[in-house]
Amino acid sequence: MKNLLPKLNDIHIGIIGLGYVGLPLAVEFEKHFRVVGFDIDVSRINELSGGFDKTHEVDQERLLGLINLKFTANSEDLEKCNFYIITVPTPVDKHKQPNLLPLYSASEIVGRVLKVGDIVVYESTVYPGATEDDCVPVLEKVSGFKLNKDFHVGYSPERINPGDKTRTVRDIKKITSGSTKESAKCIDKVYKKIIIAGTYLAESIRVAEAAKVVENTQRDLNIALMNELAIIFNRLGIDTQSVLDAAATKWNFLPFKPGLVGGHCIGVDPYYLTHKGQAIGCYPEIILAGRRLNDGMGSYVSGQLIREMGRRGIPAKNSKILILGFAFKEDCPDIRNTRVVDIVHELQDSGCNVDIHDPYVDALQVKDEYGICLIENPKKGSYDAVMLVVPHAIFKVLSALEMREYGKSKHIFFDVKSIYGQGEADLRL
Repeated sequence: MKNLLPKLNDIHIGIIGLGYVGLPLAVEFEKHFRVVGFDIDVSRINELSGGFDKTHEVDQERLLGLINLKFTANSEDLEKCNFYIITVPTPVDKHKQPNLLPLYSASEIVGRVLKVGDIVVYESTVYPGATEDDCVPVLEKVSGFKLNKDFHVGYSPERINPGDKTRTVRDIKKITSGSTKESAKCIDKVYKKIIIAGTYLAESIRVAEAAKVVENTQRDLNIALMNELAIIFNRLGIDTQSVLDAAATKWNFLPFKPGLVGGHCIGVDPYYLTHKGQAIGCYPEIILAGRRLNDGMGSYVSGQLIREMGRRGIPAKNSKILILGFAFKEDCPDIRNTRVVDIVHELQDSGCNVDIHDPYVDALQVKDEYGICLIENPKKGSYDAVMLVVPHAIFKVLSALEMREYGKSKHIFFDVKSIYGQGEADLRL
């Protein structure tokens, strides 16, 4: 099988899934290889072909200047490829269980065009063992081929940071792995062509899979600790950010901050690891405790506002609340698993009328996915409370006094992420 592996100069890459991960990869690989970018969303293909990327990861000039990259929604266009990279979402369902259906579907698409000697690399976040135990059987069944006899697989976890224009895909070290030593080396060489920061060849696919979920689980737990500290300090009447500023004077203090934990990685990946742990008889108490705490922060934040309104004699019922930001993180249009929606629902349950303003996200997408209508132009002097929840740069250019202009003469300004100095806001997390 070693001789059947494609040579570096003959690599023809097919990328399945053109979201936040797949598109930047396709654009970088296009500089060195022939690339086919495939997505089942025809509207997405049409937008990209016309030079528009709704994720804001690739600008129009770059998209329109592509020479070796073809965008398509026709899976037959993948037939000439010999190196497939699968970058589809791996969400959880309403019960917080892994949903591998997108991964199975992508594997079936590749299985139908797979040829002897081809390589299939998965980048989607999964639990250890998913590539070989769950995905490979789909490839084998659909193609009729056998792993490491007719084709190889690899795993190279995505490390895309949506909205980050400084640490792009090229600037983040890439873990690679393969189902044999020979295929692992081949996969590593391919990624080395585009990753300036270098690659790390893991000893096995399972190690690479585990490393990915550990990265985000560690971050999730650190933020959970900060959130728990914020709850304690708020009860004690101590400003949390002031405590963190003081603690940060020690050289080995880790600069995590409290906040909402959503998105497609940190708020999801730990559930893949806990699912696998429970499947083998291990109950991951610490990981799940951190998840419960972080998932409950939207309720805590809204509760803090309602209590402060009560102390100031502002009735919650029929009050008007302005929430600034709906994306799961700042300077990013991604609304997947945004926990801002928890704040909205909690406030509405308390009788509040909630307006949400976020010019960075797609209002139609928010309406379709969450049933929430955003407003374009909040009216100044109209609100009983103003909440800066997602501090996009377009919001941070405003001073605290300018933020308060949206409030009535008697109002509360809640700076959830502690962007402004102590005393400039009425509440901080």
